[in-house]
Amino acid sequence: MTDATRVEWREWGREAFAEADERDRPVLLSLSATWCEGCHEMDATTYAEPRVAANVDEWFVPIRVDVDRRPRVRERYNMGGFPTTAFLTPDGELLTGAGYLGVDGMRQVLESVHRMWDEEGREAGRIPRALNGDRPPAGELSEAIESHLAGQLENKYDEEYAGWGTDAKFPLPRTVEFALKRDRDRALRTLDAVRDHLADEVDGGFFRFAGTRDWSDVAYEKPADTNAAVTRAFANAYLYTGEEAYREPAAAAVEFLTDDLWTGYGVGGSLGPGLGRAYYAAPAEERAELDSPRRDLTVLAGANALAADALLAFAAYTDDGRAREYAERVLDGLERDLIDPDSGVVTHYRSTDDDGTGDIAPSDLLEDVSRVVSAYVRAAGVLGEGTDVARAVADRAIEELHVDGSFVDGPRSGAGLLDRPFRPLDGNVELASALVDLAALTGEDRYRAVARETAESFAGATDRLGVQVAGYGSLVGRLLRGTTVIVVGTEPGSDLHRAAWRVADHEKVVVPNAHREDAPAPRTVPEGSAVVLAGDAVSEPATTPDELMTRVAETVD
Repeated sequence: MTDATRVEWREWGREAFAEADERDRPVLLSLSATWCEGCHEMDATTYAEPRVAANVDEWFVPIRVDVDRRPRVRERYNMGGFPTTAFLTPDGELLTGAGYLGVDGMRQVLESVHRMWDEEGREAGRIPRALNGDRPPAGELSEAIESHLAGQLENKYDEEYAGWGTDAKFPLPRTVEFALKRDRDRALRTLDAVRDHLADEVDGGFFRFAGTRDWSDVAYEKPADTNAAVTRAFANAYLYTGEEAYREPAAAAVEFLTDDLWTGYGVGGSLGPGLGRAYYAAPAEERAELDSPRRDLTVLAGANALAADALLAFAAYTDDGRAREYAERVLDGLERDLIDPDSGVVTHYRSTDDDGTGDIAPSDLLEDVSRVVSAYVRAAGVLGEGTDVARAVADRAIEELHVDGSFVDGPRSGAGLLDRPFRPLDGNVELASALVDLAALTGEDRYRAVARETAESFAGATDRLGVQVAGYGSLVGRLLRGTTVIVVGTEPGSDLHRAAWRVADHEKVVVPNAHREDAPAPRTVPEGSAVVLAGDAVSEPATTPDELMTRVAETVD
C-alpha cells in the first residue's frame, strides 16, 4: 500500500495479470505521474475513501503505473490525460476508462464495471484500434503532404489568443519548429503566448499546458521533456530572429534544467505542484515560505537526450558555456548509465531491483532511441564527437524496431497489450528525422532509405493529419528536397564552425573536422574552408564567415 491511498497497488507486470486471471477479476489500472496535480488529489481523496478502497481491493486487481517510467503502457491505455483510470480484462483488453474521478463518480464507475464483469465477463473487452494489427495506410511522398500540414497551421490557428486549437493550449514545440520555416509570424506569436503564460518568471522553465483557450488555468507541472523541447523551440526562434525575447526564456530554462532539475549526473524527470498550486501561483518573495514542489529525480534516457539536444542547440547559437558544459555532462551520464555504445541498447532509466518490486527499466523504446540518435548527431556537429553512438543506437533500432516498413514503439513483448505492435506517427517521425540527419552527417544513404520507407508508410493518411504532427511535413520535405549540410574543415569552435551553426535554418546539419582523412562526412574539404551541400548543389569553398553566408545564399533555394 502507498502512503497516500488505502488501495493495495500492484506493480505492472505479468504477476499482477496472472493474479487477475486466477481470481477472475478485472484490472483497475491507474496511470499517474509525480508531476500530476490531479493524480495526487485523487490519491488523497478518492483512493483514500475507505469504501472506495474496499471495493477496489475486493472487485479488482489494482495496478499503479508511473507514466514516465512506462511510456508504452501510457500510450496504450491513456484516456485523454492524467490521471487515467482504465479497466482491463486479465488479458489486458480494455473494458472502459475515465480520467479524474471523485469519490461519488468513482463509486458509480466501480459498481458499473463490476456489473458489466458479472454479466459479460471477458467478452466485454476490446482491443484499441491502434493495436489491432493493421499497418498504417502507405502512399507516395509528394509536396502535397507538406503543403497540407502548412495549411493546417493557418486553418487551426487561434488568431485571437495564438496557438493552435480552441480548448486547452499546449506549447506544441515541434509544431512551432515546423512553422518557423513556413509560417514564422504564427510561430513567433505562439512562442510569445507561451512565454507570457507558461514560463515561470521566478524559477525559470515552462509549465506543461494551459487549460483554456486564452492560456489561463495553467497546469503548474514542469516535466523535463516538455522543458527541453520548448527550450529548443525558443533557441531556434532566436536563431531566426536574433531577438532577446526568445533567447532570454531559453536561457532561463537552461538554468532550470541544470539547477532545479539537476541530479548531479543528469536531468531529473519533473517538478510538479503536488497537492496544491500555491507555490507556483505565489510571487517570488512568498515562495520561500511555502512547501517546495514535488520533485522526481529519475533520470530518463529520452528526456535527457532531448535536454542535451536543446542545450547544444542553445550553446551553438549563443556560445553559452554553461549550456555546453551541462550538455557534455548529460551525454557522459547517458553513456555511463543508460546507453551501451557497443550494442546500441538504450535503457529507459537507471534502476535496481534491490527493493524487490520488480521495477526493472525497459529498453529499446522508440521514444528514447529517436531522441538519443538526434542528440548525438547534434553532439557530432557541435562538439565533434557522437557519431559512433548515433550509429550504434540507430542500427539497433532499425534491426529491432523497424517492422514492415515503420517503427514499433518497443519490443513486442510484455504484460497487457505490450505484445501488440503500436506504430505511433510522432515517434516514427522523430526517429526518421534523426536518421535523415545521421545520413547527412555520415554520408551513409542507408539511413535515408529507412527514413523514406518509414515516411511512405504513413503517406496514405495525409488528409487525416493535423498540426500536432506537423513535423511529418518537415520530414517529407527534407526527403524530397534534401537536407542542407555545411561541411566544415576546421575543429569545432572555430569562427567558421560557429558561423555555420548561425545559418538561419534549424533543420541543417553541420559537419566539423571534415579536413581529416577519417572524417565522417559526405566528402572531405580543405582545411580552413567550408562547403555547403543542398540537394545536388555543391558550393565553392568558403574560408571566412562572410564568405560562408554568401555561399549559403547562392546554394540554397
